[in-house]
Amino acid sequence: MSVIDILTRVDALCKKYDKYDVDKQKADLTNTSGDQFLRLYTVIEEDIQAAEEKSNEAAGEKNRAAAVTLNAEVRRTKAALQKELPKLQKLALKKVKGLSKEELEARPDLVLGLAQRIEEIPDGTALSRRPANGGWAGGPRNEIRIDVTTPEDNLDPEHYEETEESKGFRSEYEYRKAKQDQGLDQIAEGIATLKYMAGDINEELDRQVPLIDEIDTKVDKATADLRNTNKRLKEVVTSMRSSRNFCIDIILLAIVLGIAAYLYK
Repeated sequence: MSVIDILTRVDALCKKYDKYDVDKQKADLTNTSGDQFLRLYTVIEEDIQAAEEKSNEAAGEKNRAAAVTLNAEVRRTKAALQKELPKLQKLALKKVKGLSKEELEARPDLVLGLAQRIEEIPDGTALSRRPANGGWAGGPRNEIRIDVTTPEDNLDPEHYEETEESKGFRSEYEYRKAKQDQGLDQIAEGIATLKYMAGDINEELDRQVPLIDEIDTKVDKATADLRNTNKRLKEVVTSMRSSRNFCIDIILLAIVLGIAAYLYK
């Protein structure tokens, strides 16, 4: 086979598989009015890459609690991405100006590839690597999965042994349960403290009631004594004023009589 034949075959293969090149489609549609499929596809692909990085981080994490937390975040991300796949599938079937028929027909396969990548992201569960096109409603292919488990397998003790995924799930469950129990214990302690404080306040108020009653009685008595004292003081002042006026009158009368006697002589 000559070099020209090889180049011809390579060029034919490149043209054949250009329809699966998302980057090429993005470049071709950069100056167009905008492709919603590519826009959503890019967002989902970036989220998948972030989830894969987080999954790898969880796999290398030595702290089990931190690994469980990372796996939980990966599962939430996968669930959110799976909800976006039906929308992406609908957009894949819409015609776009400037897009060839072959490229349009290849888009459902691109969606299926994303769905498979999402399912294959390890998240600490036993079902993290099941085939995506076997159970996803938007995939164009269907697979039949046959359970080959026999009654003898159910009697095998190894059949019921925990896997790494089940251990991770149990660890996450125990961790969440411990955190909830800790929070409930703190709430219970706070409520008990408030209850004791309320009881102490009520007891102190009960002790203060007789003192308050005694203070009210003494205040009423002091008010009555002060009123009586003011009354007696007023009477004394009035009597003193009357006596003083009588003395002045006598003195004035004596002076007048003296002057009259002097003039008479």
